[in-house]
Formats: sequence, C-alpha cells, structure tokens
Amino acid sequence: MIAVLPCPARPTLADVARAAGVSSATASRVLNGFPRVRAETRQQVESAMVALGYERQRAARTASAPRTRSIAFVVCEEGLRLFSDPYFGRIVAGVSREVSAAGMQLLLLPVPSTRDCQEPAMNYLSNGHVDGALFVSMHGRSPLDMDRIDVPVVIGGRPVHGSEDDQFSYVDADNFGGAARAVRHLVDSGRSLIATVAGPRDMTVGLDRLAGYRRVMVDAERSDHGLVFFGDFGQASGEHATARLLERRPDVDAIFTASDLMAVGVLRALRRAGRRVPDDVAVIGFDDLPIGRHTDPPLTTVRQPVEEMGARMTRELLGLIFDGPSAPRRIVLDTELVLRASA
Repeated sequence: MIAVLPCPARPTLADVARAAGVSSATASRVLNGFPRVRAETRQQVESAMVALGYERQRAARTASAPRTRSIAFVVCEEGLRLFSDPYFGRIVAGVSREVSAAGMQLLLLPVPSTRDCQEPAMNYLSNGHVDGALFVSMHGRSPLDMDRIDVPVVIGGRPVHGSEDDQFSYVDADNFGGAARAVRHLVDSGRSLIATVAGPRDMTVGLDRLAGYRRVMVDAERSDHGLVFFGDFGQASGEHATARLLERRPDVDAIFTASDLMAVGVLRALRRAGRRVPDDVAVIGFDDLPIGRHTDPPLTTVRQPVEEMGARMTRELLGLIFDGPSAPRRIVLDTELVLRASA
C-alpha cells in the first residue's frame, strides 16, 4: 500500500521517494533503469509515480539521438578559483577532446556554494538544455540537489562516503596511493619530522591524500597530529600553513603538500624563514602542474593523469547518453611520483 503524501501540483522525485518509503537515490535508480534494484522496491517506486502523477520534465531520449548534443561541465567552485587553478584547464582539455570527437559541444557551468547561486544552474540542468553533465570539485555530502537532474551524470573524484552521489559513476586518481608513495620516499630518505599541508576536509581528494600520509606515518611510528595543517589547494593557504607550522615545529625537516599550488606557497614561506630546500626541509607536492618544473628548486611531486581523467569521464558519460543506463562504475587511475630537486 502506497501512502500518498501532500505535494505540490508538480510532484518531484523527492515526493515519489517519500511516498514509496525509499531514498531519493533509490527512486532515481528506478526512474533511470539502473539494475540491482529489488523487484519489490521497483514496484513501490513505480506505484508512487502513478499515484502522484509524476512525470519527467524531459521527454525520454533515444539512445541514438541526443536532443541537444550538448554536455555541461559543472565546476562546484567560485569563478576566481576556476580561472586561477591550472587543474581545471587541464581537465577541460581532456573533456574537450572527447566532446569534439563525438560532434558535441561543451558548456561550462560554474556553481558557487551559495544556494541562491546554485538554483539557476540546477534549473538549467533540469530543463532539457543538455544531454548529460560532468561534475568536478564536489564539496561535502550532496551539496547539490542531484535528484532534479534528469540526464546522465558522471563525477570527477570519489563522492564523500555515504552521500547520495554514490549512485553515479565517477573517475578518480589514486590519491591515497600517491600520497603514501610520496611520504614513504621522505621516510626512506632519512627525514625524521614530516609534516603535511593537507587539502580541504570537505573533499574526498583532500581526505584521501591525508589518509595516505597518515598511513605511512603510523607504519613508520612517527604519527603526530601536531604536524598536520590544512589549506584550500591555493598558494596563499600553503604559505600561511607553513608559517604556522614553523612557529610550532621549527625542527620540521620535510613537508608533504596536497597540491602543487600549495607547495609553491610552502616554498615561499620556507625561503622567507631562511630555510633551504631540500637541505633543511624537503618538499613534495601533488598534481605535477607545469609550474612545478620552474620553482626554485624544481618541485618533486605526484603526477595524476588530469587530462586522462577528463577524457575518461567524458567517454563514460557519452556511453550513458548513447547506450542508455548502466550500473555505476568506479574508475581509479594510477598516480606516479616524479622526483626533482626539492626532495
């Protein structure tokens, strides 16, 4: 028996989920034909759709004929960071290559964190303007109302564990393994007091790189919470974190930094404090941005295949657009430690 709940004149997928007694993610999987949904659950959701008069906001697409031949590239960041961080340009390069080869066009859609700014973007994605969407730089647990998006979605980076975004396919780099490899190199090089400038705590990329650092530090019996500082992946935050680190732990002799841009800030702070790199303090970054080849000294870093991540995300999305729904895929690409003069 389905309990029909009061709802607006135009019911939403969330209304269907409540009426069926399931999560919005489960209702979305039923609506989009994902496998591995119990027959009983599927029947509950379909009955709720009928009872509420739920209709898709878009007509069903055929696998061979996308309606708009457009894909949205959604960046969950303020515009300033979008255009100042080289990571986004590199991932767009990989996306653009695949989109052009498919004869489609790419639409850039920045979505800042404030709800007022998100609403126009979500309306755009929900009203038939694109055939699919790629999401990158996701913060926290389901910061956007993803259930409203009635097109295929692929996410760049692993969603936060337990978020409803886990219904979607994603492409990520091996952030844990890359960080662990970098810190292990510092341990094997004889560094004794190894700090980290970690990334944001509301992003899995930051959490995974911090987890890799911590795993090696525990294994080496050097775990010390006082050696962990946080930044936002930007240069200024790396510089600020290093200044605080040197005040509290002036004997630090190595810093693993969760992004190359933050590592540039780390190098500036060390130089200002009169510390030589790598003689006094070794520094390792993460990303392998071009800027790392031109720092003084050149930056040892972890290379992640950013362009390939963008290309792979796009190929996964095109498969969903042209071939129809499939079970979510979790793709993790390898990283590589690139040794230069800073460590």
